[in-house]
Amino acid sequence: MKRIYILVEGQTEESFVDEAMVPFYAQLGIFIQPIIVSTSKSCKGGITSYAKIKPQILKLCKQDRNAWVTTFFDLYALPNDFPMKSSSGYSSLNDCHDKVDFLENALQQDISEQNFLPYIMLHEFEALLFVDPDKFEWWVDDASIIDSLHQIKESYSSPEEINNSPQTAPSKRILGLIPDYKKVVQGTIIAMEIGLDEMRRQCLHFNHWLDRLENLRDL
Repeated sequence: MKRIYILVEGQTEESFVDEAMVPFYAQLGIFIQPIIVSTSKSCKGGITSYAKIKPQILKLCKQDRNAWVTTFFDLYALPNDFPMKSSSGYSSLNDCHDKVDFLENALQQDISEQNFLPYIMLHEFEALLFVDPDKFEWWVDDASIIDSLHQIKESYSSPEEINNSPQTAPSKRILGLIPDYKKVVQGTIIAMEIGLDEMRRQCLHFNHWLDRLENLRDL
């Protein structure tokens, strides 16, 4: 069975991988294990510095050469010391897909391990929840809130393009409408209700990553 380790930022992504991805890939003969990045001795989760997570990526790649290592990091909150993020080449890009491709290539080159496959989420996990705002009805009784979520989605050509500022990232938009939104529990349940198939249909960058993971079984 092919093994893939997924380095994730926090408990929400870990829960999503465990609940949505692990069972799906097990059917394909692929064992997936999420691992939350460590940022300090007393704190796990979140990327505050690339210098803190690079050794973790390298360690995973080197300790099991027969396994693959990938990442599940949010684009909008990457630190400035992330490879090429502070470069003029990156700042000159306007399209979010070009930006994420640029940084994934930079990360690939910086890690430079044959069993490493980078993935950066456009723009964060909560973008996947905008695939079907109706699924928020499990937690919200106010139809106007669901309508507002739909309006946000319809303002963009894809949920992945819902913009990337700290104030208007997908999670901040959800919290602005649903202040008691709980990322780990509610986010995972809503994601499970939506399902991977619909996420893949609407979120092409996410789908491309899953396609690449599936293709690893033949390597």
